[in-house]
Amino acid sequence: MFAKLESIESKYLTLEKDLSSPDALSDQERYRKLTKAHADLGDVVAVYRRFKKLRDDLEENKLLLEDADPDMRDLAKAEVAAIQDEMPKLEDELKLLLLPKDPLDDKNILLEIRAGTGGEEAALFAADLFRMYVRYAERKRWKMEVMSESPSDTGGYKEIILSIAGEKVYSRLKYESGTHRVQRVPATESQGRIHTSAATVAVLPEADEVDVQLDPNDLRIDVYRSSGPGGQSVNTTDSAVRVTHIPSGLVVICQDEKSQHKNRAKALKVLRSRLLQQEQEKQRMEVEATRRQQVGSGDRSERIRTYNFPQGRMSDHRINLTLYSLDRLMDGDIDEMMDALISHYQTEALKAQADNA
Repeated sequence: MFAKLESIESKYLTLEKDLSSPDALSDQERYRKLTKAHADLGDVVAVYRRFKKLRDDLEENKLLLEDADPDMRDLAKAEVAAIQDEMPKLEDELKLLLLPKDPLDDKNILLEIRAGTGGEEAALFAADLFRMYVRYAERKRWKMEVMSESPSDTGGYKEIILSIAGEKVYSRLKYESGTHRVQRVPATESQGRIHTSAATVAVLPEADEVDVQLDPNDLRIDVYRSSGPGGQSVNTTDSAVRVTHIPSGLVVICQDEKSQHKNRAKALKVLRSRLLQQEQEKQRMEVEATRRQQVGSGDRSERIRTYNFPQGRMSDHRINLTLYSLDRLMDGDIDEMMDALISHYQTEALKAQADNA
């Protein structure tokens, strides 16, 4: 591990030197790439330098344990104990920082929320999830744009797709994909009975054109008059766009904009992200199939989380975490949940790395 850390620090110093060269300053594209590479290594180098300093301080204080002055020996003893307590923590932090980075972590995302079982109550829950993620994005100062929406009759959503852009959006939200279950008394329930309904969430890393190449011959693009709510011009012009990707059968419809060109651009953006997700899922399934052959695997429920309103709790079933602060969580204060998920999967990755070592 330490040989790798030395190599990373050496690369970091080289990048610092390159960043100050006139050639890099005159080439903005190269300068941008160098700056990003330098920033990507910054955290691990800072922790490693702290670790090395502590290691040197430990050796110096161990020598002082033999000092003739008893006060100096006592001081050195306290320092040795403090350093020996901190060094394992830094070593664990370095192990996390050296884990292979998900290449998609820095991506922006498309967040798709769909009502599942439960009729109108499921659509209302989909709207609640939408607001939760919007509030969270606002807290993070990320940029948001509704790409497509299909409202229900009671103010919920049958489906809504949101684009979220900002720093490390995918890395924070990638574990939200799955089935979210709600337990509560619907407003229309006269007997006060608790109903269970569900909505599904999909977090798709936003695909650039370089990630997914679309062959025009593989696309069928239809335009038609929008049938959704909106101003008069929306409903009286052929602005709605339906894009069909013939090889995969994927269909994307966008009709929120008055401009046919804007709807087409949005539809292609959604299509690229879905195709990228499809390819990622294919690779994941291949890896998972290999893992099952090696170590075996039990079936895992599709349901990832339950929101119980009568008890005011949110439970994530993957990590056995329950938080009794549902109002705060539904208002977008979900960092505690996100941090717990990230920590869990980092720990799992460390275990897998140790098993393969």
